[in-house]
Amino acid sequence: MAQGFRITYATMSADNEELHRDYDAAIEKVKTQLGTTIPVVVNGEERATGSTYELRSPIDSDLLLAHISMATATDAEDAIVAAKTFAIEWDRMGWKKRVELIRRTADIISDRRSELAAMMALEVGKSRLEALGDVEETADLMRWNAKEVEDHEGFVAPMQSMGATGQYYDVLRPYGVWAVISPFNFPMALSGGPSSGALVAGNTVVFKPANQGALLGWYLYEVYRDAGIPAGAFHYLPGRGAIVGDAIVHHPDVDGITFTGSYEVGMGIYKTFATDFPKPAICEMGGKNPTIVTKNADLDKATDGVMRSAFGFGGQKCSANSRVYVQREVYDDFVRTLKDKTEAIKIGDPLEKDVYLGPVINEAAIKTYEEAVDEARKNGTIVTGGERITEGNLARGNFVRPTVAEVPLDNWLWEKELFVPFVTVAPVDTLDQALELANDTEYGLTAGFYSEDEKEQQEFLDRIEAGVVYVNRRAGATTGAWPGVQPFGGWKGSGTTGKAGGGPYYVTQYMREQSRTVIAE
Repeated sequence: MAQGFRITYATMSADNEELHRDYDAAIEKVKTQLGTTIPVVVNGEERATGSTYELRSPIDSDLLLAHISMATATDAEDAIVAAKTFAIEWDRMGWKKRVELIRRTADIISDRRSELAAMMALEVGKSRLEALGDVEETADLMRWNAKEVEDHEGFVAPMQSMGATGQYYDVLRPYGVWAVISPFNFPMALSGGPSSGALVAGNTVVFKPANQGALLGWYLYEVYRDAGIPAGAFHYLPGRGAIVGDAIVHHPDVDGITFTGSYEVGMGIYKTFATDFPKPAICEMGGKNPTIVTKNADLDKATDGVMRSAFGFGGQKCSANSRVYVQREVYDDFVRTLKDKTEAIKIGDPLEKDVYLGPVINEAAIKTYEEAVDEARKNGTIVTGGERITEGNLARGNFVRPTVAEVPLDNWLWEKELFVPFVTVAPVDTLDQALELANDTEYGLTAGFYSEDEKEQQEFLDRIEAGVVYVNRRAGATTGAWPGVQPFGGWKGSGTTGKAGGGPYYVTQYMREQSRTVIAE
């Protein structure tokens, strides 16, 4: 294992032969594991529910990955009861033991890095660097969450005495049972990050992965199990959102929830999760992320950053760069350079070493892509791209060409989150106009800026309405946050709490404050 070579989302290339040998061997290994039936897991009991769905690869629809058991409402009920029953024991185990277990989990993930990444490529179509980055981030999120608890000594703070002899102190305590509902696009990081935050804080977890992501969800369960996380602390519930998801969201004994997904579903959860009294709902709900390029920008740097953030993992990131405002003086040069770099992207089987762009996730994504292309052709211009790939082996998968489009600024393509490799570009006259357009959205997740002028940089930083911002970043205009480096969380319609994963305020969201006074007289 090439453990010394670390992959993050800022990694531009990975010329490490040992890493690639490990990865290639892992591909062959995980292929021998395909076609099995994955059970539901409740309180350590593996359940075959009798109802399954076929999980197939977006790379090749003929490739059957697994039969996934679908949890029932009864499974969800049993898991929540078991989690509630075990919650006090998990809390009493103490923060030091929980920190130890989460760190052990992170180490196992690092040890299994190549296998987890290879299976991720098969399940959701991530390229080699994207998949390895997802796995590495998962381990680092776990380590970060554990570090936050340890650095604050379990969040116990002495308070002042009022005169009577005794103990006066303040603590943060777990809520109890925490639900985690994760998306397909980061099937490890957006499962392992929230679940480890909840667990290390002392909550027990019921976990529902996305349908395309359930296999990596099973692998996450195995990692927790092998690290020694008790059966009552983590429960794995794959299945339809209309059944198991609703059962979790509307259960009175689920005390908190972390959801990552669409604005519509996230807002629905946020509005309906709490009924009799307030309950915490951490919802990350996507973005329509802008980049601004001024006449004072380094265009080579800017086009690299936009290309990577618009088309990395096919634009299927809530942080993907989907709209670009370029000052008119440099607009033509910017578009010409971006077009050339986009057309140089290698598209293909993401298991291959030098492929940058694999498939989109499913036929629904293909439909979204084709609708966007049709709209751009009808009311604008396709600069490059705009086609589904239908020749050769790629015809059996969900492959499309990365697309750059010019459309009027009042077109709906500037407003709707697409989650496909499609970016709109337009000229603007001033930085002020660009900032107004960039902020004119219900979202506020990420934003990018390119200018070598420090006054312009500060103007952007002062006025942009987004939780994660980057200036002059070649590795990604709007993507690439990392635990302890760039905390990741959104404003406005992109997030419900204003706190960011991988940041100093994340783990405390999984706890509530209790003031304790114990008089000894």
